[in-house]
Amino acid sequence: MKGIILAAGKGTRLYPMTKPVCKPLLPVYDKPLIYYPLEVLLQANVNEVLIIIPPGEETAFETLLGDGSELGISITYEIQSVARGIADALLIGEKFIDGDNFCLMLGDNIFYHPNLKNMIESAYDKSIGATVFGYWVEDPRPFGVVEFDQNGRAISIEEKPQEPKSNYIIPGLYFYDGQAVDIAKGLKPSARGELEITDVNLEYLKRQQLQVIPFEKDLLWFDAGNADSLFQAASAIRSLQKKGQYIGCIEEQAYKNGFISKEQMRRLGERISMSEYGKYLKRRS
Repeated sequence: MKGIILAAGKGTRLYPMTKPVCKPLLPVYDKPLIYYPLEVLLQANVNEVLIIIPPGEETAFETLLGDGSELGISITYEIQSVARGIADALLIGEKFIDGDNFCLMLGDNIFYHPNLKNMIESAYDKSIGATVFGYWVEDPRPFGVVEFDQNGRAISIEEKPQEPKSNYIIPGLYFYDGQAVDIAKGLKPSARGELEITDVNLEYLKRQQLQVIPFEKDLLWFDAGNADSLFQAASAIRSLQKKGQYIGCIEEQAYKNGFISKEQMRRLGERISMSEYGKYLKRRS
């Protein structure tokens, strides 16, 4: 399966941290932020990944992740020269998508649940339409908000409403079929001057091809776009890992998928054996 990570944001809400380095390369506890969405894609059995990055960051990303061969996958890169919204990723990735089903993940979103892989299986097993997720938050106004009817079916989605119709928002994990590219081509920029992913989801809703799956309430989700959420994410990850629940380990997930062998995972751990991350890989192999 194919997956796209949109990792091209300037991270202006994190200035001055992101002046010398782009947001997806910032550390979140013991690993770069980009590791967390990449691990989610691996849990969705993605083995072809396109990472959309800002101009001038090619060397940094390639130094970190290379072409993906060490993980038994393919990683390629495209540049988003101008920030034109999340749905712009579908246009940038048109050639990569090539009419196939794919997963789109935001590069600053972190998800964790022991059963996350099973939660998203129904999304990538679907051959037609789109599947997104609902996540309950106290204040949904800064997000795309989804409204359900009494049967649990999504009936409306609003982007950043002042009077939300529910507390469920749609976080940055989306599964689409090949129609998504043509839908994105037909979008007009919003008042913010961006191509909104909510408008893509609304078109699928109009076609009665949108499935919204509410996440279990004990799932952890962080939109690591500001200093507070970055700190909260790092603190939660540290706490879980101290309890033995390791998060964001792309090498281990590649091994679980059968993309690399246990010996390959051990060798990857050997290279960074001076770190706790490397020691963990060695223990697991």
